[in-house]
Amino acid sequence: MNMIARAWSRALRSQFSGRILLLSLLPLALSVLLWGGLLWMYLQPLLDWLHALFADYGGFAASGSILSMLGLTMLKAMVVPIAAMLLLLPLMIVTSLLFMGVVAMPAIARHVSRRQYPDLEAKQGGSMLGSLGVNLFAMVVFIALWLVSLPLYAVPPLALAAHALLWGWLTARVMGYDALAAHASVEERRELLRRHRGQLLAIGTLSGLAGALPGIAWIGGAVLSVVLFPLLAMLAIWLYIVIFLFTGLWFQYFCLEALAALRAESAG
Repeated sequence: MNMIARAWSRALRSQFSGRILLLSLLPLALSVLLWGGLLWMYLQPLLDWLHALFADYGGFAASGSILSMLGLTMLKAMVVPIAAMLLLLPLMIVTSLLFMGVVAMPAIARHVSRRQYPDLEAKQGGSMLGSLGVNLFAMVVFIALWLVSLPLYAVPPLALAAHALLWGWLTARVMGYDALAAHASVEERRELLRRHRGQLLAIGTLSGLAGALPGIAWIGGAVLSVVLFPLLAMLAIWLYIVIFLFTGLWFQYFCLEALAALRAESAG
């Protein structure tokens, strides 16, 4: 736990440095261009398709009865936009993470190693292609599990717990690889991911609690006005990038300290 707390405090200090804030701009620009274009072209067709789907299969009656049981009758008119958001949210998360992993994480690794671990040998046990493969595999699994967990949104505390656990698994899988790619050998990376699996999952899950906030802000704001749907989506993407940036720093500091400890142990 001391390693987790120490890495957290170091990540928090680094988060607001000018260099790190600049690193968020390219992933943000790529995400906004991608999702701005997709929402511009396909948002209304998606809403129309979902409306027809709900009408054909009794979705309005079923969702209306559930919302009435929960005392949320006022949301009946918003059930289609909310469903669209819940379908789009995992895609927004994984694309933001993909851009972060490919574009920003190598720079974060260089920043952290220069500041805190200048003498740590870089054994280059990972690669850009390997990172892309890990990202894509995690993306497919995450989206599938997200869709399976959608009924939990009828009970918000369960939905929040599921979101945090899914985020924890996703970030531990992706950022654990990216944080060690430059410095650890293949054998060291496998040993560290095995030895610290629980701690990496804990870091990811704690970050996942913060990662629920953009989605809540997006859905909550759009309930008030569907017109704000695209603007709130862009705000949510920016928040995801900022949270992913901090999470990447947290993983980087933790993993490099664990790697340094492993090499000291081997040398001893």
